[in-house]
Amino acid sequence: MLTPRRLIAGNWKMHGLAASLGEARAIAAAVQGRPPLARVAICPPATLIHRMSAALAGTPVLLGGQDCRPEPSGAFTGSISAEMLADAGAQLVILGHSERRRDFGETDSLVAAKVSAAFRAGLEPIVCVGERADERRAGRALAVVLAQVRGSLPDEADGRDFAVAYEPVWAIGAGVTPTLPEIGEMHSAIREALAARFGEAGRRAPILYGGSVSPANAGEVLAGREVGGALVGGASLTARTFVPIIDALAVLRPSAS
Repeated sequence: MLTPRRLIAGNWKMHGLAASLGEARAIAAAVQGRPPLARVAICPPATLIHRMSAALAGTPVLLGGQDCRPEPSGAFTGSISAEMLADAGAQLVILGHSERRRDFGETDSLVAAKVSAAFRAGLEPIVCVGERADERRAGRALAVVLAQVRGSLPDEADGRDFAVAYEPVWAIGAGVTPTLPEIGEMHSAIREALAARFGEAGRRAPILYGGSVSPANAGEVLAGREVGGALVGGASLTARTFVPIIDALAVLRPSAS
């Protein structure tokens, strides 16, 4: 059975000005020359993608966007297409993040359309799924997340490279982490659903954990069952906090490329 290649992705959200490019360079310098324990990516705000592409040129650090429109172009003021992200130098894109679902009312079908757009533009999508606190208390966590997995990934994901990020909404920014059995249960259920639907592509896709990952808990979380990496928020903004999360992989068994 294929072992998914790990991915550690930093989501900078609405943080970062030109001065922040120095942090990206510091992260890249720390990763440069190390054994490839995982792919490492930074997803800055759209205003920095082109400049960060230049700053990261020649390094192993990948670059990603944080969202895209399904359409390749059009009268959508303020929006960015997948083609624009690729043109600016991005290789990945985060889609369906809990903040997009909550604040902008994004549905599974809209996320699936954006995933199709990412494939069209040659980007690797990181598709986010996760349950709210009330859904977990009601015993519906697995049902909610698996419905999002089914609804947010189009059929064309079969044979493509993509990642899924499980982000328990109630843990994001709260400084709390689900128990390892809870994370393992969810990641294993996601893997089973992906493998059943997409076969080899579903077994190959890394399943990232994305709920308040920090240097303090990264080693424990990344050692969990079917945890293929992490989607890191605030801790990815500086090399001081992001690099130790990447380094936490060093004590784990390297995964296959």
